[in-house]
Amino acid sequence: MSSEFQYSSHAPVRIALLGAGHLGKIHLKCLLDLPQRFDLVGVYDPDPQALAKAVEVFGVNPYADLEDLMSRVDAVDIVAPTLSHYDLGLAALRQMKHLFVEKPLAENTSQAAELIKVAREAGVKAQVGHVERFNPVFRKASEWGLQPRFVEAHRLAPYNPRGTDVSIVLDLMIHDIDLVLAMVKSEIRDIRASGVSIVSATPDIANARIEFHNGAVANLTASRISMKSMRKMRLFQSNAYLSLDFLDKELAIIELEDQPVNSKAWQEIQLGPDKPSRYIAFERPQLEPTNAIRDELDAFGHCIQNNLSEAVSIEEGYEALKVAYQILDRIQSP
Repeated sequence: MSSEFQYSSHAPVRIALLGAGHLGKIHLKCLLDLPQRFDLVGVYDPDPQALAKAVEVFGVNPYADLEDLMSRVDAVDIVAPTLSHYDLGLAALRQMKHLFVEKPLAENTSQAAELIKVAREAGVKAQVGHVERFNPVFRKASEWGLQPRFVEAHRLAPYNPRGTDVSIVLDLMIHDIDLVLAMVKSEIRDIRASGVSIVSATPDIANARIEFHNGAVANLTASRISMKSMRKMRLFQSNAYLSLDFLDKELAIIELEDQPVNSKAWQEIQLGPDKPSRYIAFERPQLEPTNAIRDELDAFGHCIQNNLSEAVSIEEGYEALKVAYQILDRIQSP
């Protein structure tokens, strides 16, 4: 499987995986698929059954003693429940280990701020797993110089008990929050939000409208009790309309051109009796299949080996978490 990251000649990074649940096993396979980046020393999970399953399927070294495992590595990959991110992350950073942590960065913003402080004092790399940055649809769309004025996103999923330890805003909507913050380089002016708890103690359906000082607006909807899965985003900007389907890996772009473009389907339109014709061009770019989780871990290893900035920094993870909590505050106090 190809990746846009160029492999270096540096030795693989000795890494530990903390968390062998459903997502942890996906990370485990990806780490093993990147021998030029990582030397997977071992796996830790407080659940002996999950740990035994990882050993059975992947033949990895299990560790019941977290301190022992961390003493043997240069980096950790945390794929544990959100409530454990802070404690595990802090333990790793205090031992000056490079850190990859799944989103959300921490349970709350004060914990996230402390992780940033310790990470920067330690001088290590710290990346947050906002995986949609590595989705081939978003990567391809980014070639159009994304500067949306209006964003509409729908992220829906059928009910699954996994993930209900946090609200829908921290579980699903935070993906789109991160993407919007990455595209719209402006301070937030206002947030309005509503949400409903259906099957858990926190919101299971939520909608947020985020207004930025530069005039951009994002309307985000997330649900974990939908009849079907959906991960779609529409971007409206001055030079184009883009439709992104993160689930089915489809991208559609509509642009207004002064001349017909032979390589694209197009339609002539008249804007007025004394104005020249314009042309609406339609394009559906071909996307190369990629594994986004593998690619984000690849980027993490690459930045450690070459002393580069993180693809999704711990500060960016903090900003997404901060906005997520602002949305939750609006839901709780409309």
